[in-house]
Amino acid sequence: MNYPNGRRGSKTNLAPKGKTKPDFSNRGMSLEEDINVTNEYYLQAGVAVVHKKPTPVQIVQVDYPKRSAAVIKEAYFKQASTTDFNGVYRGKYIDFEAKETKNKTSFPLSNVHQHQIDHMRAVQAHGGISFMIIKFTPLDETYLLPSSAIFSFWEDQWNGGRKSIPYAYITNEGIKIPFHYQARVHYATAIDKLYF
Repeated sequence: MNYPNGRRGSKTNLAPKGKTKPDFSNRGMSLEEDINVTNEYYLQAGVAVVHKKPTPVQIVQVDYPKRSAAVIKEAYFKQASTTDFNGVYRGKYIDFEAKETKNKTSFPLSNVHQHQIDHMRAVQAHGGISFMIIKFTPLDETYLLPSSAIFSFWEDQWNGGRKSIPYAYITNEGIKIPFHYQARVHYATAIDKLYF
């Protein structure tokens, strides 16, 4: 059977005549998934060793419906997580958080937690490289923003200041990360520009 647009069972075909639904078939992966693909490429190419940190979870209840299939019924986070990724690049420890926003004009600080800021400060104090990768989803733009550029906004929000970081500030103080086929979020180039 021949399907419109060459896709089987496409829901786009079900749109009323004269109206079209958006086609999400080419939409990219989430930022975290793109970074995981990039990290795998970096590892295979000998560029860097960076991994996603597992979230510590305390399992409370497990059901065993079959011997070969356990089902976790209840679990809790053991402690607040620090940042999303860490590893080594060019002999330096790197540690970073990845965040996406649907906002076009600023990055809301409500997306960040105090323990993450504390962790980034500690990494920086010990000579590590700490930063945040921020993706403005509607603009399809991703930036590396050094953690030091975030700290003043974080403190100011408690003293009546902005509760977000303006897009213009991020574009000025951060480095735009280009999309590449193998290194989808090629953040190593941004680290090179800022730290080496």
